Amino acid sequence: MITAPTQAAIRSDLFPDTSHSPSLAELVGYERAADIIDFCFIANPYYPTPEMIETLAAGLPTLIKSYPSSNHATTERVLAEVLGVDAGDLIVGNGATELIVLINEVLVDRIGVPVPTFGEYIEKLRDPAGAELFTLHGGCDYRLDLAEYLAWAREGGLKALLVINPGNPTGQLHSLDEMVEFLEQAADMDLVIVDESFIDFATDPVPSVLPLAGRFRNLLIVRSMSKHYGVPGLRLGFCYSRNRDMIARLRAMLPTWHLNILAEYFLTLLPATTVAYRESLARVTRDVERLHEDLSTIPGLFVYPTGSNFVLFRTENGPTAGELQARLLTEHLMYVRDCSNKVGMDDRHVRVASQGRESDARLVEALRGVMAEARPGR
Repeated sequence: MITAPTQAAIRSDLFPDTSHSPSLAELVGYERAADIIDFCFIANPYYPTPEMIETLAAGLPTLIKSYPSSNHATTERVLAEVLGVDAGDLIVGNGATELIVLINEVLVDRIGVPVPTFGEYIEKLRDPAGAELFTLHGGCDYRLDLAEYLAWAREGGLKALLVINPGNPTGQLHSLDEMVEFLEQAADMDLVIVDESFIDFATDPVPSVLPLAGRFRNLLIVRSMSKHYGVPGLRLGFCYSRNRDMIARLRAMLPTWHLNILAEYFLTLLPATTVAYRESLARVTRDVERLHEDLSTIPGLFVYPTGSNFVLFRTENGPTAGELQARLLTEHLMYVRDCSNKVGMDDRHVRVASQGRESDARLVEALRGVMAEARPGR
């Protein structure tokens, strides 16, 4: 029988050290991490396919003894084939975070950032004071009004803006029409970063602005590949723009061998598995709809709308987000994201990523029990 880790066995001292979340391996050790359902870190539970995992495993003895390519164009050509774009318009990174750091270093002085958001866009600026924060409000489901945002930016003299679509950790999704209208209106900006790290989980067809990027010289698209391809440990991401000068400035700063050989090899497996990948996304979409519906039936939780594979909710009574996170981990072997350290959020927001129908159902049952104990009169 698997027993839950005690509070003493959890490295809770790690939480203050990062604005993200410690990995399960850090918190409870590598061996124990395998026993816990990870609803905190966002990844497609249905991809890679078992056959892809077997292929990676079979190649491991040779791969780990090999250097990755020293030519960035090698992996760019592979990913360009998958995306159906010109390799000269993209850069493959060691996760989206490497690219965000690079973008902030090379292209950004001052930038508008709606908050709450993914913290790297604020924390990795050369000067943190260069982040001008546009605060979203929980009473409006943390929804970003794009027209209001643009007017605010102009009033403040900003020439660079960030939009994350779908939002993280909010899950809010802008339609393709809304994004195109915004980009047309923002043509006077020097730079508009659109982070689409969760866009493949949104709807079908995917409302990405990538096919329309040629219309917008100031547009830079950033995507993590860890989430929708289900390989956060391999660290893959890319940025894309039809502005070759912008891409060239970023590419010139990439270190040699910045990707590991397993990540490079994984990219070569993608073209032959397109059908399986699309099927996996459809399953995730159905699962998260069910998860959102079930969470919405739990008294004491306010559940926000979502256009991604995760759901944000607020505990309206009973445990704080940190207390709920600790109870689920120690009592139910489940790890959720406490969003208390997100700029613009209080201590009662929790984000959970769908991990498949069976695991999601177990999470809902555990949450229902914890919240029932917290109701008045219990």
